[in-house]
Amino acid sequence: MTLLAATRSEYTKQFSTVGWWVLGIVLVVYVAFTAGVLAFVFGGVASGRLTGASGPAPATDGIPELVYSSATAVGYVFPLLIGTLMVTTEFRHKTLTPTFLATPRRGVVLVGKFVVGILIGLLYGVLGSAASIAAGAGVLGFFGIDTALDSPDTWTLVGRMLLAYALWALVGIGVGTVVRNQVAAIVIVLAVTLFVEPIVRTVGGVVEGFADVVTWFPSAASDALVGQTIFGAIGSGGGGTLEWWAGGLVLLGYAVVLLVIGLFTTWRRDID
Repeated sequence: MTLLAATRSEYTKQFSTVGWWVLGIVLVVYVAFTAGVLAFVFGGVASGRLTGASGPAPATDGIPELVYSSATAVGYVFPLLIGTLMVTTEFRHKTLTPTFLATPRRGVVLVGKFVVGILIGLLYGVLGSAASIAAGAGVLGFFGIDTALDSPDTWTLVGRMLLAYALWALVGIGVGTVVRNQVAAIVIVLAVTLFVEPIVRTVGGVVEGFADVVTWFPSAASDALVGQTIFGAIGSGGGGTLEWWAGGLVLLGYAVVLLVIGLFTTWRRDID
């Protein structure tokens, strides 16, 4: 089976099931709610309609980008999960057995997953970006704050968010090739994204000398790629920040390393 045929087969597997759009709906709701809340808080305080904790109202410059970037700041777990499920679901339901019988070159199967993973990641990026912009711009407009939708910087931000979503899907595929058990893989993904990394990045913001280490973490690299996120703004701790292209390369590096490990370990084993 050629790479084109393997990619077509993978495309059919993913888009003929309900998993991708169920996660997509949750992504839209979650990101829209988060962006709306951030816009309400920042927009309300900046406009003077909400009382700030102390001092004068903050400037409105940068608020729209900060709100819109919540699509990746909180939504990156969804392409990460879908990428992981693309692999672990096949191990769980033994659908890799006929796939490997039809395509003995397992590397071709994995490349096909990467191609489709990029497609799904971009699709999720469009959904997440649209949700954050729609909710965020609506609330900011209510407070009379410029939504910056006519600014090239805003659409550059969106382009970087799409790239981040695609890379996170690839990281998820890498995770799935290393951790074959679906339950274990999901637990690891959720534990790292919801607990381990946020805690470590918070520590990096207050412990001297640790912030530069945190810079190389996957979520920090994603923030650097996007350019401006709420967690990056409050958790930098004075540490260095990667250039946007370097952040993208670091995130891609995680995907490649996981892929290589999985390709030479679990991916070559017999299917149980």
